[in-house]
Amino acid sequence: MKTCLFGGSFDPVHAGHLMIATEAQQLCGLDELVFLPAACSPFKQGSETCFTDDERLHMLRLATADMPWATVSELDLQLPPPSWSWRIAEHWHQQHPEAELYWLMGTDQWEQLHRWARYDYLCELLHFIVYHRSEVPRPRPGVRSTFICTGMHPASSSAIREALRNGEPIPEGWLPRTVADYLGQ
Repeated sequence: MKTCLFGGSFDPVHAGHLMIATEAQQLCGLDELVFLPAACSPFKQGSETCFTDDERLHMLRLATADMPWATVSELDLQLPPPSWSWRIAEHWHQQHPEAELYWLMGTDQWEQLHRWARYDYLCELLHFIVYHRSEVPRPRPGVRSTFICTGMHPASSSAIREALRNGEPIPEGWLPRTVADYLGQ
């Protein structure tokens, strides 16, 4: 079984996240894609999410309700901070030893991967799916990776939060309809 872990703040989840997940699922033949909202990224310590953990989980469940191959996991929210990716991958591997594990990320994370805690261990456990917007990232020797590029979606969680703070409308198509309704948009 091909299982892909997709971690992030999802503060809030938007149409770009769903587009990337859908493309990865289709192009890589994934059986399951697991959205893992992060409790506290080691690279973002000290910053808080705009939405509570419960709100982010709820919005993810709303957004993925029509995606039978997608699930939402509370695992990272239950582990003590910070959100170490190696702990998530290790836990998933121990709980599902038969699964072929993938990790979905963007080019920005790929470029910083060598800085992640227990980098070598992560590379043993995972095959990385890297979503890029233009130029194909450089492969890393000895790291299993697949690069996908299917276009850009303009949605941005920070721009959505800014619009909400200012009482401005969120651009059409940036949020799944169920999430837009939940946010009163």
